[in-house]
Amino acid sequence: MLEPPKVAAAVADAKVHNPSVRRRLSVMNFLNEVAADYPLAVSFASGRPAEAFFELDTWLEGIPRYFDHLASRDGRSADEVARLVGQYGRTNGLINDLVAMQLLADDGVRCRAENIVITAGCQEALALCVQALCVQPGDVVLTRNPTYIGITGVATLADVDLVALDEGAGSVAEAIGRAARTLAAQGRRARALYLIPSFDNPTGATLSQTERLAILDVCQRYRIVVLEDNPYGMFRYEGEAAPSMATLDQHGVVVYLGTYSKTLCPAVRIGCAVVPETLFGDAGASRALLDDLGMRKSFVTVNSSQLNQALVGGVLLAEQCSLERLVAPARHHYRIHRDHLLGRLAAEFPNGCGVSWNRPEGGFFLTLELPFAFGQEQVSHCAENYQVIPLPMSFLALDGSQDRRVRMAFSNVSEAQIDAGVSRFADFVRETVAATPG
Repeated sequence: MLEPPKVAAAVADAKVHNPSVRRRLSVMNFLNEVAADYPLAVSFASGRPAEAFFELDTWLEGIPRYFDHLASRDGRSADEVARLVGQYGRTNGLINDLVAMQLLADDGVRCRAENIVITAGCQEALALCVQALCVQPGDVVLTRNPTYIGITGVATLADVDLVALDEGAGSVAEAIGRAARTLAAQGRRARALYLIPSFDNPTGATLSQTERLAILDVCQRYRIVVLEDNPYGMFRYEGEAAPSMATLDQHGVVVYLGTYSKTLCPAVRIGCAVVPETLFGDAGASRALLDDLGMRKSFVTVNSSQLNQALVGGVLLAEQCSLERLVAPARHHYRIHRDHLLGRLAAEFPNGCGVSWNRPEGGFFLTLELPFAFGQEQVSHCAENYQVIPLPMSFLALDGSQDRRVRMAFSNVSEAQIDAGVSRFADFVRETVAATPG
């Protein structure tokens, strides 16, 4: 008979080998293989930031700047600081004070340095939070559908069920309430809600302030922790910005997840989790969650790279703890590319042809609705015969409801690539529609 840890491992292994789960987890490998097999194809699948704005030579100068800052602050010599940064460090982070100031300046998130855990990118923050919050059998994470592939992988590898919200009737907040009640009737419990409220990945959608407040209220009622992922918040192109959910939070509901992968570059691998001062009004529960996150991190990555933290810290010092000046040129670039993509879609589909799309107010993605199913077979067909690669929403869905949708990323393609890619995809759509019976 298997011992309890071996039982859990066997269950997790069974989940990973479940065909539908494996399909979701193998998405990135499949897309990488397609891109490698057809290098001339225009890929709208990757949501990477534009490399033209990676100022690595300048940012590397931030490391000695941060060393000088530490030496001045702590009364240490330069040699002492270098040895300190090169050694193992505090599990919860080295640059927490500067990150707290940057979050307040750029995202409106007010927090103390002590409430921040510096992580190896936002993905580690997400993984730690899911593991810390979902510890009992029947604990689940709620999410919108489709959703970011990262939460799918984290939940699967942590042996935590991911439950899609049914937004077919009513608001997101109402869907959360229905899901919480249904789970309770099954003897299960919604412990966390994963959201990208601003310029969602994959859909590009944004929740209004009214929707955010309603979600906070229902999550407080059912004691569901909101994991607010905000990688794209500084990339708004139009419309009035809604405050982050952490800024609106009056109940101690939100754990804010941040990253420097989009605002600086992915290679720095620095993100954070910000725990509220009180968790559902309980300061002790907040401290316990912080301790739990730190304990789990200490056994996973020990501490986030202090050299990478020094780089980020040096950039923040140079920029007076706001990334607005650095982000502004990239934001302008992405807005132009969004507008160009929207213009090309309108030109190629003037009468619709059963194709429609949204106009995201920011971020890196938009969504196309198609008059036919688009999945793995169609991706391969498009890449081979039309030299274009969109991302099927079915890859990011928790059910079969997204089979006629695709995501198009505009962040890391040139205007010439957008022209060619949209034209090729339009040819594919028109020919597919023409060949469809009825």
